[in-house]
Amino acid sequence: MNSTIIPTLRYANAGAMIGWLCSVFGFERRAVHESEDGGVLHAELVHGDGMVMIGDARNDAFGAFQAPPDDAKVTQSPYVVVEDIDQLYAAVQAAGATVVMDLEDKDYGSREFSCRDPEGHLWNFGTYDPWRTGA
Repeated sequence: MNSTIIPTLRYANAGAMIGWLCSVFGFERRAVHESEDGGVLHAELVHGDGMVMIGDARNDAFGAFQAPPDDAKVTQSPYVVVEDIDQLYAAVQAAGATVVMDLEDKDYGSREFSCRDPEGHLWNFGTYDPWRTGA
């Protein structure tokens, strides 16, 4: 059986976050479906072979279970494998993202950092790629 895991996130203003995630983190728009009032019902953003799906927080059946973060802790966060971690770290700092774990070389061979986007979602970036290292 072949399967794919795609993280999903809800934002208070997904339209603004699409631009930010693309310009700062390097995602590319694959699809953006807007509501009649200009909100984002569903968007697919790709980064290499990976993808996240995002949309506006809504008062619907799924919205009862998932919403933008409202405190300092989260139970999940995407990890994005990147090649030029130093360039991304500089872009994140220049964009004013909140870095919660500074760029650091890890003993398992990765170079990585963690930050929050403007709406508080936690993101992790690193050079460790378990698909290439055979871990």
